[in-house]
Amino acid sequence: MARLGASSGETPEAGLDPRTCVITGATAGIGRATAFALARDGFHLGLVCRNRAKGEALCDALRSEAGATDVALFVADLGVQADVRRAAGEILAGFPRLDVLLNNAGVFQTRFEETSDGIETTLAVNHLAYFLLTGLLQERLLASAPARIVSVASDAHRFARLDLDDLEFRSRPFRAMRVYGTSKLLNVMWNAELAQRLEGSGVTANCLHPGGVNTGLGDQNGAILAWVGGLVKRFLRSPDKGAETSVHLASAPRLADVSGRYFADCRERRPSTAARDAAAQARLWNLSEALVSGSA
Repeated sequence: MARLGASSGETPEAGLDPRTCVITGATAGIGRATAFALARDGFHLGLVCRNRAKGEALCDALRSEAGATDVALFVADLGVQADVRRAAGEILAGFPRLDVLLNNAGVFQTRFEETSDGIETTLAVNHLAYFLLTGLLQERLLASAPARIVSVASDAHRFARLDLDDLEFRSRPFRAMRVYGTSKLLNVMWNAELAQRLEGSGVTANCLHPGGVNTGLGDQNGAILAWVGGLVKRFLRSPDKGAETSVHLASAPRLADVSGRYFADCRERRPSTAARDAAAQARLWNLSEALVSGSA
């Protein structure tokens, strides 16, 4: 892996048009709403989706409903590192420039499961896919500078209990919210370290809390969770509302030089104390590199 050194309401920078954005996990929820908003803003889109049929349907909808003129589909299971590498190669072959990478895909697991790489699924999809895909697209982002990396995290990171010696919850009880929150804490920590390594390069890295959003996250985990989720969802914001901060970070001109920050409701917020631990951020980076190095 290469080592890394509604819309915002602002008029996009003319110098970046036509801009290209790659979005992961775009077939539902926040990712889908983000894709529509950016398509309407004139972005060329690359969509990384696990399900080909859903991805093709989304591409058709973006063309017919949002006036998208350039949409490309890349099919990959982000829990499989070989798929991430293949998708990255296809993106590099298809896009001579890349203005925005938007890491959005995520899972919520109610029980311990491993990917085909032998890694706990939440860690693999919610953190390592961000880490690996961003690293593989690094040189293209640098060559396209000014460019942006936007990663969807969550305020669930505030409830995590970090143990860098047990990132996969093999030695601790697997409690769904704690596991998910830990993966989101890793997002915030990684983003801070990434921004530091990219300082002065013209590529920014920011992450965000989308708010409690009515999405399909977790629906794959059984009827009981889906039923409970259905009750809770009545009180959640819409995907369009949840996508606003992602769109803001991807396109607002006034954020061109802002990096290493955490946002919610389009405003900067202070992440948890654990997320701001510089020594832990650096150690997480090294651990993440080790977890993806075997898939080269």
